[in-house]
Amino acid sequence: MSESKIKEFTLKTPKGTKDWADKDMVIREGIFSYLSTLFKKHGGVTIDTPVFELREILSGKYGEDSKLIYNLEDQGGELTSLRYDLTVPFARFVAMNGISSIKRYHIAKVYRRDQPAMTKGRMREFYQCDFDVAGAYDTMVPDAEMLEILCSGLQGLGINDFKVKLNHRKILDGIFEVCGVKEEDVRKVSSAVDKLDKSPWEIVRKEMVDEKNQPEEVADRIGEYVKLSGSINEVLEKLQKDEVLLANESASQGIRDMAILSDYVEAFGISKLLSFDLSLARGLDYYTGLIYEAVTAQSAPPTTVDSKKKKSLKEDDDASDYVGVGSIVAGGRYDNLVGMFSASKKSIPCVGVSFGVERIFSLVRQRLVQDQQVRASHTNVFIMAFGNGFLTERMAVAKRLWDAGIETEYLYKNKSNPRRQFEAAEKLGCSIAVILGKDEVAQGKVRVKTLNTGVNDDGELVDLDNVAPYVKEKLEGIVRVDDISRLIGNLTN
Repeated sequence: MSESKIKEFTLKTPKGTKDWADKDMVIREGIFSYLSTLFKKHGGVTIDTPVFELREILSGKYGEDSKLIYNLEDQGGELTSLRYDLTVPFARFVAMNGISSIKRYHIAKVYRRDQPAMTKGRMREFYQCDFDVAGAYDTMVPDAEMLEILCSGLQGLGINDFKVKLNHRKILDGIFEVCGVKEEDVRKVSSAVDKLDKSPWEIVRKEMVDEKNQPEEVADRIGEYVKLSGSINEVLEKLQKDEVLLANESASQGIRDMAILSDYVEAFGISKLLSFDLSLARGLDYYTGLIYEAVTAQSAPPTTVDSKKKKSLKEDDDASDYVGVGSIVAGGRYDNLVGMFSASKKSIPCVGVSFGVERIFSLVRQRLVQDQQVRASHTNVFIMAFGNGFLTERMAVAKRLWDAGIETEYLYKNKSNPRRQFEAAEKLGCSIAVILGKDEVAQGKVRVKTLNTGVNDDGELVDLDNVAPYVKEKLEGIVRVDDISRLIGNLTN
């Protein structure tokens, strides 16, 4: 390759993607670990599906967002696309394997051809953590458990200032019907209503009239309903007095469902975290019943930002410090999706919840004091040698500790002065030093010293044969401020 060609090469990640550095990965793995444990507590089994699906599997499932699907080139006579979410592949999996009931969780990357991406805080490649229940059960029982998982998940990650907005697609469809929306216009009007979390009613109304071709009086009637919000019981009380709405079969069924749900969320002790909000629409076509999403105060853009620096950002720059994160968890009921893939058209009721890891990560990371408490390395023990290199002896001690499951390192140098070795241990954040000296090696012993205590001592003299159990016991007595699991847990205090 010529020198001129090399100079023209742009070293960057594709738009809407980013590299995740070592400390970031520690936080993300902590989030994955916590959510996996939570899903298992609720009986979840995990599956995996291909990162791309046949294009016909994904088409027609996402409403207006279908334009965001990444289509791949024809390879070997098959048209395929990158998965847009984990829900449609799950429904395909259930139908393809003839499953009648399953609780599954799935943590994996999904892809959306959003434009622009980074400067709006949106990614083209990101992780989702999904938990879904497929199967026929009593009305609203699994739905209530989804809401409990949602609330427990956020609280367990130290995110307490959130609110879960709820609505029911049958109620929303009933509202559109009684307000005069034609059946073929319901989904496009619904997508306009879904923007009420970002835009005032006046702008949404204008979109309904000018772009969705709805009469002004229809838009105004819809406005009277979608402005309603409050506790489940407060909104139910108003809806149950609306004779016109109750006469609509779809809305009436949704109102009955919400009345049942009210008792269940009270039993789980989460009712105060929920808001029945008739403006919530969730634009995806496959939802059929209860829908929900969680937002926080930080879901909105921050008010104190460096405006000069924000203006200097290019379209594909990472703007996560300057934009709101939007909803951080979302989900709902989708009873007809599996039937779309089944030859018998047999419908398997499903309900699920999806945690947006990148958005949750940005909130957790802020609470970890800008990485000051997070170590990239898991190394707990550093092996040192004074007065002599003792390289092979250090290797032998490291092998003993590794075999005992202890994260251990040493300098890859035959000889090094003590200062450099202590600096290396400090950089890694090690808690314990195992020290080899001439006298100790001759006696078949080592010194075990606890680091960062402020005490200047030589450490404890320990037999080489006993070094692994001794160090393990010593580590168990040390409270590690960099343990990501403890950090996440401490955020709830």
